[in-house]
Amino acid sequence: MKVSIKPGLCSGEACAPPSKSYAHRMLICAALADGESRIRGLARSEDMLATLDCIAALGAEYKLDGDTVTIKGGKNKTAEGAVFPCRESGSTLRFMLPIAAACGESARFTGTGRLMERGVGIYEDIFSEKGVSIKKASGSIELSGRLTSGEYTFRGDVSSQFVTGLLFALPLLEGGSVVRVLPPVESRAYIDVTVAVLRSFGIEVIESPANTFNIAGGQRYLRRSMSVEGDWSNAAALFALNSLGGSVCVTGLNMDSIQGDRVCLELLERLKSPNAVIDISNCPDLGPVLFAAAAASGVGAVFTGTRRLRIKESDRAAVMAQELRKFGVEARVLENSVVIEPGRLQSPRESLSGHNDHRIVMALSLLASAVGGVIDGAEAVRKSYPEFFEVLRKLGAEVEYGA
Repeated sequence: MKVSIKPGLCSGEACAPPSKSYAHRMLICAALADGESRIRGLARSEDMLATLDCIAALGAEYKLDGDTVTIKGGKNKTAEGAVFPCRESGSTLRFMLPIAAACGESARFTGTGRLMERGVGIYEDIFSEKGVSIKKASGSIELSGRLTSGEYTFRGDVSSQFVTGLLFALPLLEGGSVVRVLPPVESRAYIDVTVAVLRSFGIEVIESPANTFNIAGGQRYLRRSMSVEGDWSNAAALFALNSLGGSVCVTGLNMDSIQGDRVCLELLERLKSPNAVIDISNCPDLGPVLFAAAAASGVGAVFTGTRRLRIKESDRAAVMAQELRKFGVEARVLENSVVIEPGRLQSPRESLSGHNDHRIVMALSLLASAVGGVIDGAEAVRKSYPEFFEVLRKLGAEVEYGA
């Protein structure tokens, strides 16, 4: 799908979409809980639908009514050879793999796009020592063996999703376990969200010492009725419209949230000044939007902690550099940093590419709202924010859909 956006300022009020980070975790905990849970405020994005498909593969039953899902969980038994269709959701894949290994002897995980390429190498290494085998096939990952309790050690500079997956699974096992995360610990806020949601479903996780998580075995998830808070990650794309001269108020956010991307307001403000140097190692999902804001500011910026952008839905640093050149702005991609050079935005003379990445599409939309542009592959926003372009329209952007 192509989307054409004409230059213009956005203004008005928009409600932030529900947090993917919280919703993934709440759905999974509800599926592991005995009885019936109800989760309100769910977005019907591709990632959420992937997690719903996967909790069904785990044996849970769910009913989706509007933005509310009712889940009957507690079976916690994966059928032999069950298939977990993860679509393009890395969170779903990495969260569900340990759970499937705790609840059954074999399973197959499928996915589309770059998901299978992005890898689960950390699990391959750690699980092999515990008798669990992970084998990659064409478009799928085969899991065999049953997870056991014990000690697990992770590097802290890899995705926190691996830690979260184990924190979900280990309480189900007999015997206690310890998860150690070695410093430096990046994206720590996502681990904090996991622990908070686990505790709300009755699971005890004790952190002592720092970044060492002690989990007793034989715990039971409790049924709950909860609401998903607003998503700071996607809200950042709306706040960034103000960096382009707009006047947008974003509602529906918890100002005291533990979501790490709540820092977006501070970082967008810093980008207004020359010579800004910003570390995004703890908020990598903000990368594309911040790159766009830095380009629009005219003064550029330096971003550090960018290494992990390579393993997202696209190589986000490289593809943003490619697309920014179409706007007349140069970007240099280094080993663990990105330099956005000062420059003036120009209207692109060729179509922009969304690179099958929702966050790239949103970042390019911001720039197109300033100088115009046509984005090819704009449907990628359905992964996390299906209503994004309609929200832009309500804020006054001229958005036209093409084939």
